[in-house]
Amino acid sequence: MSTIVSKKEKKIPVINMEWCKGCGICAEFCPKGALAVDEMEKAQLVYPEKCNSCGMCELRCPDLAIELR
Repeated sequence: MSTIVSKKEKKIPVINMEWCKGCGICAEFCPKGALAVDEMEKAQLVYPEKCNSCGMCELRCPDLAIELR
């Protein structure tokens, strides 16, 4: 018997701080403004409620430091 999932599971960006170089590309491409570069020059999900799980940050990160989970 298969289970039908009626609602899309929301995924959020998980940032690997060791790989992030703080270029800000993810924040620039985020259509909702959910990401920003912090004072340590690392990307942060500052407004998780704004994230729409579009995956633009994961797609555009040149260092593969972001993964939607």
